[in-house]
Amino acid sequence: MSRGLRTLAACLALSAGAGTQAAVDAGPATAPRMEFTPLPAGSYRLPQIQSVADATLLDERGRPVRLSSVTNGKITLLTFFYTYCADPLGCPFVHETMTWLRSRIARDHELAHRVRFVAISCDPTTDTPEVLARYAGELADDSRFEWRFLTARSVPELLPVIDDFGQDVSVELNRSGRPTRALHHMLKVFLIDGRGKVREIYSLAYLQPQVMLNDMRTLYLER
Repeated sequence: MSRGLRTLAACLALSAGAGTQAAVDAGPATAPRMEFTPLPAGSYRLPQIQSVADATLLDERGRPVRLSSVTNGKITLLTFFYTYCADPLGCPFVHETMTWLRSRIARDHELAHRVRFVAISCDPTTDTPEVLARYAGELADDSRFEWRFLTARSVPELLPVIDDFGQDVSVELNRSGRPTRALHHMLKVFLIDGRGKVREIYSLAYLQPQVMLNDMRTLYLER
């Protein structure tokens, strides 16, 4: 079921009496206001949007990581970010949303071991593995929940990954015309199933934590 149909169905259910249920915890205060009650997990099916192409990135310790190793085997929530982003409706907002989701998923022991988060820096020039390690802090070392922070050796090595996801970016060039960093402005978060298929793409208007949580549970129930 498409996002539009899910939203319509949820609104119809609300007008038919679903609004008498207890209010849904909509997540962080900064989340967009939700004017409908999300459909229950497992009551709809998410479409297969695209496969994720493989690539080699670096983790916060400078170790090579195949992208396929963190987009297969588990339900994955993936985003692109900058460690130094200060836009309240940009990376900090996504980080807050994912932190809220992590706290909710952690309450479900079985689901917590079936879900991972992946954050890929758009600026390998600034966001080196050492910078990522400081930014990630204890999140990267939490054995209870997998949250990976990745970068690349260079912008040219990162650009194919950005292009594959269709992440809108503008690329900054140095005087010799070499890409020095990729600046992305369109906020997107990608939901990927255990087979490496993108099943949903959330933009700012659709970054509803409870909907995202239900979508992850829906993919889990597909088993």
